[in-house]
Amino acid sequence: MSSPADQVNQVLEREAPALFASLSALGRQVVFPPDIPFQAAEARGKAFNATIGQITDGAGGAMALPSIKRALETLDDATRSQALLYSPVEGLPAVRRAWRDWQRRGVATSASSSLPVVVDGLTHGLSVVADMFGGENRRVIVPAPFWGNYRQTFATRTGATMVPTPVYRDGQFDVAVVGEALAASPAGEPAIVVLNFPSNPGGYSPTPEERDQLTADLVEAAEHRPLVVVCDDAYAGLVYDAAIPRTSLFWELIAAHPNLVPIKIDGATKEFSLFGGRVGFLTFGVDPESEVATVLESKIKCLVRATVGSPVALSQVILLQALQSPTAEEEVESIRQELQRRWEVLTAALSGVDRGLVEPLPCNSGCFALVRLSPDIHLGSDAMRKHLLATQDLGVIAIAPDFLRIAFCSVSTETLPELVERLKAGVDAARDAG
Repeated sequence: MSSPADQVNQVLEREAPALFASLSALGRQVVFPPDIPFQAAEARGKAFNATIGQITDGAGGAMALPSIKRALETLDDATRSQALLYSPVEGLPAVRRAWRDWQRRGVATSASSSLPVVVDGLTHGLSVVADMFGGENRRVIVPAPFWGNYRQTFATRTGATMVPTPVYRDGQFDVAVVGEALAASPAGEPAIVVLNFPSNPGGYSPTPEERDQLTADLVEAAEHRPLVVVCDDAYAGLVYDAAIPRTSLFWELIAAHPNLVPIKIDGATKEFSLFGGRVGFLTFGVDPESEVATVLESKIKCLVRATVGSPVALSQVILLQALQSPTAEEEVESIRQELQRRWEVLTAALSGVDRGLVEPLPCNSGCFALVRLSPDIHLGSDAMRKHLLATQDLGVIAIAPDFLRIAFCSVSTETLPELVERLKAGVDAARDAG
């Protein structure tokens, strides 16, 4: 008899051959096993359910500590119990449906997307994707500089080969580097592209023309290999230039080519400013009612079960309250507007900085701005970071070899001009000392 993994893999091999070809060795092995959570799911709603090892009142309700109950006293009894008991491995059904509605605002109905699976934050979602599609020597192409945790997630954990593609040319963001890196990759071999827009560390989102070029380059690359495109949408919607689209490139990649597998990773961390909640979502560009969606959910659930057990129910309940609020969009927009004010002040201040000190790089979105140290400065980025700490009481992130990242999301609008003045003074002093 074939194994459960063989049975679900046959579905993918038949219905989604590029996706099947892109799976890692681990990705092919995993399938949600018929153990405790599987059996407990089948027992939901039964008069006697003795499946899950969680302490209840005997009728399915949580036995809450009084101190915790007081913290949740605004919730009704049913919601409070849901918050305090185990979440299904795939996440609370109502949260998944509500998030799908949220992420699909303004998206054409012709763009099919799976019901999102809940993960414990976006990093967990990335690690699940890495497990499913990474593996020894699998090439992972990512515009550079990039968020350092991609290296840990894909290369350190799975043995994949990172292919950084320097994206700044003559001080401008050049999306063509992705297509060039793919063209230089061995034909026929599956590859992964990670796209993070708005970006960390750069705070950049492509223009409509750049999106068109990037999509065309990805489709061209998919002519020659199975191609997984991971859209890391951690900062979705945080766009400050009216000419820049706010929607994810994910929606444009769905059904763009049979060999192209788009994956969306998003969540409440930045979109709902719920940083401590650790609620992320993993979505594929497939029909939610298809066999492929069922198989993918099984594989994701296996990996979630193997790493964190099940996602945090309390955070999901809190997020659901926010998603169901009639003022949700207004509240999210108010945070975007505050960040836009900070972006405007910061970019205006940086525009006046001597290019002999630092070069501000294009920034139109997200939570960060990136500057490059002038060649006249004889300190690398990490040495400059330490110099700014010691002499200017200023903390920024160093990215080798010569980039500094400014997180304007965590600095008040009023103090951003002073931050830039301290940056200028510190770098100027280092230049003079050099």
